[in-house]
Amino acid sequence: MKIRYSPQARDGLRDIFFYLNDRSPTGAENVMRAIHAGIQFLAENPMASQETSLAEIRVKILRRYNFKIFYRIEGDTVELIHIRHAARRPFAS
Repeated sequence: MKIRYSPQARDGLRDIFFYLNDRSPTGAENVMRAIHAGIQFLAENPMASQETSLAEIRVKILRRYNFKIFYRIEGDTVELIHIRHAARRPFAS
């Protein structure tokens, strides 16, 4: 499936990278690699992740780094809605 990034998801990725890169460039690289691997997994297996309480929204949890990728499926496209650390307060669309 194709991947489409919402502005919020794209901004979230940028913010995650800059936040982590200031603290540990190697750590930022590792986390970003894991996030992109999770996104690739979604492109190949869009229905394999958990449903949420929000209609049509699913979440892929990256357990090693505790990030969540919120997305929806629209036709042949996975739309990434938001990417955030699980320790942050709950996501509201």
